[in-house]
Amino acid sequence: METLTVFILCGGKSSRMQSEKGLVLFQEKPFIEHIIQAILPITNNIKLITASKEYDYLQYEKIPDLIADKGPLGGIYTALSHSETEFNLILSCDIPLISTKLLQELISKHNTEAEITVFASESRLHPLIGIYSKKILPVIKGAIDNDDLKMMNLFANIPHQIINIEESENFPLTNINSADELNDLNINLS
Repeated sequence: METLTVFILCGGKSSRMQSEKGLVLFQEKPFIEHIIQAILPITNNIKLITASKEYDYLQYEKIPDLIADKGPLGGIYTALSHSETEFNLILSCDIPLISTKLLQELISKHNTEAEITVFASESRLHPLIGIYSKKILPVIKGAIDNDDLKMMNLFANIPHQIINIEESENFPLTNINSADELNDLNINLS
């Protein structure tokens, strides 16, 4: 695939974590640094979707949401609006276990006919670890205008590709939303 831009959705207010989610510490490093580490072997074309000054210590470009309070869909809309590449890797900021290997698998298996490519296991779909085409901007804008912010509804309207993974591979894709989940993660890895 030609050049790829990576956007990390740093999210807004995390009610369940009680703090800026991407900066939660895991193994003494913020989530976002684990994610950046997984991306760097692939590209250093990384941008953060955030209005928070707390990420200013990172040298990557920060872009605030174009339309506030529209959840992940709003973040994807902002990312694609600012992208100069057709294909974009969109990642949430709460997946500290993501690996370069999994990201490379997503990129290598992506079929350019598909306008969205994501992983799924039997138990769940991972819409915020995916490749999104800039071409779908009008569809996303329409969804936001109609306040239809469900990711699954977006998938229903766009040619997409799902890369099935084993349930056992689901673990590195886990998103951590609460202090309890972080605690469980630390226990599982110790």
